[in-house]
Amino acid sequence: MSSIMDRETFADFITMKINFVWEILFLFFTVMKEWTLAIIRFFFSPRIKSVKGEIVLITGSGHGIGRQLAVEFSKLSATVVLWDIDEEANSITGEMVKALGGNCYSYVCDVSVKEEVKKVAEKVCKEVGDVTVLINNAGVVSGKNLLDIPDELIERTFNVNLLALFWTTRCFLPSMIKKNHGHIVNIGSSAGLTGLNKLTDYCASKFGVTGFTEVLNYELVFGGHDGVHTTLACPAHVNTGMFEGCKLRFPSLMPPLEINRTVRRIMLAILTNQQMVCTPRSVYFFAFIKTFLPVDVMQQILKFCGVSTFMDSFVGHLENNFQSSESKPYSNAELLNSAKKSG
Repeated sequence: MSSIMDRETFADFITMKINFVWEILFLFFTVMKEWTLAIIRFFFSPRIKSVKGEIVLITGSGHGIGRQLAVEFSKLSATVVLWDIDEEANSITGEMVKALGGNCYSYVCDVSVKEEVKKVAEKVCKEVGDVTVLINNAGVVSGKNLLDIPDELIERTFNVNLLALFWTTRCFLPSMIKKNHGHIVNIGSSAGLTGLNKLTDYCASKFGVTGFTEVLNYELVFGGHDGVHTTLACPAHVNTGMFEGCKLRFPSLMPPLEINRTVRRIMLAILTNQQMVCTPRSVYFFAFIKTFLPVDVMQQILKFCGVSTFMDSFVGHLENNFQSSESKPYSNAELLNSAKKSG
């Protein structure tokens, strides 16, 4: 009896080892396949999906990137839902969309208030329909040293920049999962990959956006919801007026990004289901070298680039008004060419 049990135990042991070897071989094959596909996508034009008829909700749509995203999605025949705390600015965005023949719905919503998010979200579902593309764009910055930031500003930064993503996503993700169709886009920042001096609360909130998007993607992929996508956009300093007065040491080499080109790059990432996009490409470089350089070395590099004094000339948010210079949708070639230039 004992010898029979020993043989069964030995057989189970061998089976377990064989299965483990097969798992290793399958992992190796899968990794090589994904690397090959990534290289192919880098050199060849990716397939761009249609968003015609999609319901696209954009938070912080009254200004900057949010406003321009609304314009671009309307050109692609999507129904645009505009959320902003500034009713007047949001109305201007709505007028811009309608002037292009687009279909939009405007709502006043303070995304930092959970109850208000839920209330307005229910209203959107009843009046417009299920949101299929959610763009969490709303953001604020205080621009002060940690010890100089009032408690209420720290709370506001996290409520708007990070916690709002939880509330909006929890409102609209269930219908996306049910239909296995949807896209959640979070506008992060290069400051959510590499920190900036005097932006303790802002950087912490944007690092949170990076982590939130990464794990949300895991939940969707591992949960088998392959029709629901996520995109994390991490642009550097964009000329929206949010960081008015700020500048790096070499502005000619690293100038503020133009809104139109930045939005084109983000649009391309969304339309090709790219999981993460950084612009300019130097953001990838700094995020990468940070992982293996000694902390003191990285600090010296950032100091040389002017990161340590970037916020010294900060004067606060100023609205940077702009009009879209294009009245027609970008072609696939235009999107790809613009992405290459801005990348």
